[in-house]
Amino acid sequence: MWYISALAAMGMNLVFGPMLCAQSSKSSDTMPAPIATPALSHDLSGVWMQYPDGDVPGVPGMNAVNNRTRPPLTPWGKAKFAEAKPLVGPRAVPGEENNPELRCEPDGPPKLLNLPNPFEIIQIPGRVLMFFELGHIWRTVWTDGRALPKDPDPTYLGYSVGKWEGDTFVVDTIGFNDKLWDDSYGNPRSDATHLTERYRRLNHDTLEMQIIIDDPKAYTKTWVSPPKLHKLEPGWEIAEWFCVLEEDNAYDQAVRKPAGVAPATK
Repeated sequence: MWYISALAAMGMNLVFGPMLCAQSSKSSDTMPAPIATPALSHDLSGVWMQYPDGDVPGVPGMNAVNNRTRPPLTPWGKAKFAEAKPLVGPRAVPGEENNPELRCEPDGPPKLLNLPNPFEIIQIPGRVLMFFELGHIWRTVWTDGRALPKDPDPTYLGYSVGKWEGDTFVVDTIGFNDKLWDDSYGNPRSDATHLTERYRRLNHDTLEMQIIIDDPKAYTKTWVSPPKLHKLEPGWEIAEWFCVLEEDNAYDQAVRKPAGVAPATK
């Protein structure tokens, strides 16, 4: 039943969002991706949506941060993981969830990149901007050659710099707080996290993204997830989608919590 609860739990946040928002075209079918052409290699602009392939029944797409490659947790990581009561996955218990989303805390990387909701990339001189539909969050990746700060203040989004390595755009981010998770299953994110994202446009319609988490406070080794494919959606627009606590609480009482209760046995 956990995945039924998961669908109801994330119904507003994950499943129905892309269908209800101001998007005017359907996502095209999964297609093999040929190698990028030079003209496209440094152009990541557009609205992108994950391919729907995922490894959790009933929860589409959430494997950009892949649990199958997660390294063992440190003692600190085990304690934080034990405290987490996720909305989805085999550890989900209806009524006991403490996902930060339920408090309307803003999602940040890498979890923000893992959720199956669209985002838009805009490139301007000196920076790359990423606009996420979920939570109406926007993010700056500096590309003006600056280095990462020595001692950044911890934030939800961290501090990001990017550079091109051949046809791959590499983003390094540090300066996270430890209030959020790495994914929806409760894997922790500490303030020691160094996140690396690798973006490569394989062709006009396909973007490859890989997430690498180096967090020695939470994990015994670097967590390297396989690349995840995204499709260009030229007819979509990023909609206004804020977290409103009163609305979330009403949804919990009317939909999410009742859906997580197993039917009475006859």
